[in-house]
Amino acid sequence: MFESRKLSEDVSMRVLRQSDAAALAAAYVRNRAYLSLWEPLRPEDYYTEAWQAADIAKRLVANEAGEGYLFALFAGDALVGRFNLAGIVRGPFQSGGLGYWVDSAYAGRGFASAAVRLIVETARDKLGLHRIEAATLLHNVGSQRVLMKAGFEQIGMAPRYLQIAGKWQDHNLYQVLLHG
Repeated sequence: MFESRKLSEDVSMRVLRQSDAAALAAAYVRNRAYLSLWEPLRPEDYYTEAWQAADIAKRLVANEAGEGYLFALFAGDALVGRFNLAGIVRGPFQSGGLGYWVDSAYAGRGFASAAVRLIVETARDKLGLHRIEAATLLHNVGSQRVLMKAGFEQIGMAPRYLQIAGKWQDHNLYQVLLHG
C-alpha cells in the first residue's frame, strides 16, 4: 500500500513497524518537553518501549482492518516524526482524521508538509478516501501552514475541543476533499 519514500537525502517516510517501538519511545523521550505544548498529558509509562510496542500492535490491527495507518519519518535509524491517519470510516463517509508531529530538530524544514502531501495522495489514490480532517490549536501556526500547503481548508473552530497540556483547548478544524 505504501512503500518507503525519501523526503530528502537523509529523511525517509514509511509505515511504522512493530520493531520500531524502541525508536519511537526514544523520540518521545527526546521530544518530551517540545511536544508537551501540543499533546495530551501522558503517563510515565507512555515514554517506554513496552508502552509504544503495545500501542503500535493495536494500531497495526487497525491498519489490517483498513481503519487507520501509522507512518513515521526516519533519519537513519532515528525516528524523527510520527503521522497517524486514524478513525477511518467507510461507507458513504470515506473519511479519516490526521494527526502528526515532527522532532524538534527537524521542525520547520518542510518534512511535515512533504509527509502530509504524501498521505493525502495515498488516501486519495490507494485508500479511496473522500475526505481527511485535522485540527490544530489556535496558536499552532506552523501546523496550520502544513495543512494549507497540502490543500486543507479551515472549516470552523471547535471550542474546548481536545484536552491538550492538561486543559481543554479550542482548535481550528480543517478538511481536504480528495474527490470532486
